Amino acid sequence: MSTLRTVTSFLLAAVVSLGFVTSSAAGGHGYGKQKVAYHVNYYDAKRQTGALRNIQNHINAVGAENLDLRVVMHGNGVSLLLEPDQVENTKMKAGNADENMTARISNLKDQGVTFKICANTLKGRKIDLEYLFDASEDDIVPSGVAEIAHLQAEGFSYLRP
Repeated sequence: MSTLRTVTSFLLAAVVSLGFVTSSAAGGHGYGKQKVAYHVNYYDAKRQTGALRNIQNHINAVGAENLDLRVVMHGNGVSLLLEPDQVENTKMKAGNADENMTARISNLKDQGVTFKICANTLKGRKIDLEYLFDASEDDIVPSGVAEIAHLQAEGFSYLRP
């Protein structure tokens, strides 16, 4: 009877260990489901690249299937999606959507990240939707700051890298 108990204990330990390894390999690491709003309202391309890197690291740690992640842009932050050759048509001083930035954005979108764009900024800075990389009407929100407040009220965590 003692041998059966030892074998049973060993098998139970193996199953528990396998479950831990499987959940770790899946990228969950015990963080569970998360809803997160990343706030971007600055021109600095290096900082924007850093924010996109943070988002990818966040996905890697939690798992895309465990995240509802939104990037909310307003004011100078819309430069993240503004194509550099369109700046002169707007009231913006920079467009950071170069080849490197757009590749990062596409990769994040493929993992379920959504990018929300402030309508007030588009109007005030005279930015046509066609000037923005991979943007559509569905990406526009009436107000970037109101969207952030709304998402926080819906239980989203706020991050501003």
